[in-house]
Amino acid sequence: MEEMKTLVLGEPITLDDFVSVARFGRKVEFSPEYIERVERSRALVEQWVEEERVMYGVTTGFGALCTKAIDKDETAQLQENIILSHSVSVGESLSVERVRGIMLMVLQNIGQGYSGVRMCVLERYRDFLNARLTPYAPGDGSVGYLSPEAHMALVLLGRGKAYWQGELLEGAEVLKRAGMKPMELSSKEGLALVSGTTSATAMAALALYDMLNAAKSADIVGAMSLEAMKGVINAFDPRVMAVRPHPDQLNASENVRRVLKGSGIMEKYKGSRVQDALSLRCIPQLHGAARKTLEDAKKTIEIEMNSCCDNPIIWPEKGNEDVISACNADSAYVGMEMDSACIAAVGLAKMSERRNNRIVDGSLSGYPYFCIKNPGLNSGLMIPQYVQAGLLNEMRMLATPSTIDNTPTCGNQEDYVAMGYNACKKAGPMAEKLEYMLAIELLGVFEVQQFVDPDVSRAPATAAVLAEIGKTVPVMEKDMLLHPCIEYLKDFIHSGELIRVAERVTGALS
Repeated sequence: MEEMKTLVLGEPITLDDFVSVARFGRKVEFSPEYIERVERSRALVEQWVEEERVMYGVTTGFGALCTKAIDKDETAQLQENIILSHSVSVGESLSVERVRGIMLMVLQNIGQGYSGVRMCVLERYRDFLNARLTPYAPGDGSVGYLSPEAHMALVLLGRGKAYWQGELLEGAEVLKRAGMKPMELSSKEGLALVSGTTSATAMAALALYDMLNAAKSADIVGAMSLEAMKGVINAFDPRVMAVRPHPDQLNASENVRRVLKGSGIMEKYKGSRVQDALSLRCIPQLHGAARKTLEDAKKTIEIEMNSCCDNPIIWPEKGNEDVISACNADSAYVGMEMDSACIAAVGLAKMSERRNNRIVDGSLSGYPYFCIKNPGLNSGLMIPQYVQAGLLNEMRMLATPSTIDNTPTCGNQEDYVAMGYNACKKAGPMAEKLEYMLAIELLGVFEVQQFVDPDVSRAPATAAVLAEIGKTVPVMEKDMLLHPCIEYLKDFIHSGELIRVAERVTGALS
């Protein structure tokens, strides 16, 4: 794979930029403008500490302890203390790509120039990313910030743990092996490293990237199911979309028509019935609604990725310099969007399960039950539909909104809590389960082909996808081990290869 060009931070980044670093290991560097912004706000912090100006979390305690004054000689100790005392999240570590994403979001957040952190701290997180040194960060027990980020910051101090070349090591040892030394934090830095929506935004971005990919994949898989079931293409007529002009509904219908362009099956069976079941004829409407929800989330997440969500912020405008305590660290924006995105994912999944059920149910498809020649002796694709039912039940549980909860913290100083962290955290598993749901439907589409009219051509795009799958998945003549097939198809979707194969025929889909 050709090495990606270094991502220079300083200008707004996109969702694709984010994923290229967090998932695919793209290296990062800082622009001169980025460095200038950071150094300008840092100079103000140092000046104000020397002047003993009251600044939340810098010359005062944290949270409900904000009335406790901190001597200027103790401000550095205060920052180390916040890292030590806040490193209390529990459970399994967040994945490597999630931790990498959080570090990138810390660089983006502080790099806006309103946090007052020294460049050397940001350079160390940059070095962690570029060297693929990944802190260990237990992922359970956050209300939106603080604890997982603190575990990550421990490694800067030579404490905590980190992954290095596939091995989990003590912080001091991993720094030694990477040729780095522990550092001491200075005023404002511990607070800035744990504050904000950096972890929630990072997890949201990764999940949303996969959900958007899955949503486009659902158009392709749904079109292939429609063809296998000899469906009615009238439901995708542009005139129908014109009288209900939601752009994403129009795009979904156009995607299906382009995938099925040139299908001999659709042509041969045209007019054989008036309309299909809703899981087939309502693809544009449901897929469109889900896509709109996801695209709305993308706009919000990209704004958040390029924001300062610190508290307090350092306002560096010449002649109007100030330190302002507020709450940009609130995770309601990303949390509500990902709660909504999870609901959209369930919508795509529940329709996928119903389409697959129509394929494997012989009373509905007209094909042999469970797509096997000798049902009874063989179970065929009976149980993958059970798996869809089980996955869908889990997805419905995950779709329960997290942001509707409120448990006050910090001695009631934080009496309202957004709870966006869990909304974003659960979106990752939700995206993965959606990919599995579509993979099982795609397995049904592939295996039923042996019973679909053999004398009539498939659409060129459908044929290309089926041919690619056929290189790995065998035609099921009798019961066989299906798990490897499902895993392959899930990866086929997750990697974007399904879309790439279809688009080589259709051109770019919406």
